Amino acid sequence: QVQLVESGGGLVQAGGSLRLSCAVSGHTFSVLNMAWFRQATGKEREFLCGIDYRGARTSPAGSVMGRFTISRDDAKNTIYLQMNSLKLEDTAVYYCAGTINPMFRDPSRYDYWGQGSQVTVSS
Repeated sequence: QVQLVESGGGLVQAGGSLRLSCAVSGHTFSVLNMAWFRQATGKEREFLCGIDYRGARTSPAGSVMGRFTISRDDAKNTIYLQMNSLKLEDTAVYYCAGTINPMFRDPSRYDYWGQGSQVTVSS
């Protein structure tokens, strides 16, 4: 059974930083294409950024470009989302997702999901 377990969310002041982690088990991590999404209350799930099994990154969403960075550590079966210069509008539940198929920004294309991690940015 494939499991994605997220950690690192919490409350942070605007302008601050957080790093989310997503540990993967039950699948050969090195063949998975991985991505981060988020979903704010009352909004659709939004693609943020992705990284393929070779380590190549997709272009991030415009809303996080220059502030958020995705990375992976195949030795730890883990991906990360480094979030800097956080804004109030970054408040959301953040999800990691994985697929063996080509990466898309459409969340329905992903096979595996983490449980979600709440990030709240305060003024």
